[in-house]
Amino acid sequence: MRPGDTVAVVAPSGPPSAVLLKRGVQRLESLGLKVVVGEHVLDRQGLDYLAGEDAARAADLQSAWCDPAVSGVFCCRGGYGAGRLLGLLDWGLMREAGPKVLLGSSDITALHNAFAIELGVPTLHGPMAACDVIAGDESGPEPETWESLREALFGAATTTVAGDRVLAPGRAEGVLRGGNLSLVASMCGTRWQPSFDGAIAFLEDVGEDPYRIDRMLTQLLQAGVFDGVRGIALGSWVGCGDPYPVLEDRLAPLGVPIVAGLPVGHGSPQHSVWLGALGGIDTESCSLTGMMRNEEQAR
Repeated sequence: MRPGDTVAVVAPSGPPSAVLLKRGVQRLESLGLKVVVGEHVLDRQGLDYLAGEDAARAADLQSAWCDPAVSGVFCCRGGYGAGRLLGLLDWGLMREAGPKVLLGSSDITALHNAFAIELGVPTLHGPMAACDVIAGDESGPEPETWESLREALFGAATTTVAGDRVLAPGRAEGVLRGGNLSLVASMCGTRWQPSFDGAIAFLEDVGEDPYRIDRMLTQLLQAGVFDGVRGIALGSWVGCGDPYPVLEDRLAPLGVPIVAGLPVGHGSPQHSVWLGALGGIDTESCSLTGMMRNEEQAR
């Protein structure tokens, strides 16, 4: 992206705080971006964990993606609900709109995965406009998070994120795929079932007990999602107790390199990484490197 580009802020999942949304929009504008807000972002409905009716949230997302004046579609928060929109979107129409930037994390994993399958475009896993690390502090966004987002948006050809532990040694390269573990597992058995074949699998989660992490990983293993995986990058596990014994137990037998403790996902700081682009892990430096090349170029 470039300063002067227009981005649309939409709410595919949970309802944002109006205060945080306004502050987040102002901070995006400070990057030189022109920001428009989706018509239904502040809608509410009977299910208070959703930001308005499904059809309205889908309309905002599709309208923004198909608007030729919009270069990026930024989700304002996660929560729950993005998966409910997948059957409501006109994927053919969105495919005709060409590649743009989709930014979001957590529940937005449903969109990251579906956009990869339906549109074949890289998407940006990163902090959202109305989240705490961007808009929660009146004095400014969390500095490391903000700098990582700025670099990802405005041209860093290569980004490197360092973790804090190695679960299995080695080096690997492949297209980076994944996101929030709960959402990846929830898409098994659907039209948008994920696959890590030939890929670096990235996973993170929040508020899940180790036995629930075990259950979701077991589901993915038994569904064949990890078949052909080249390496694994593990992000943050906020509020998950000590997840590393179960992560090692379930994933180390795959025999691929695994780096862990990457500051990507929930918590603070939150680094930005491109999904659907070429990535590499190196356990000697305990790092994940992302390169802004799309999946076709990576093959």
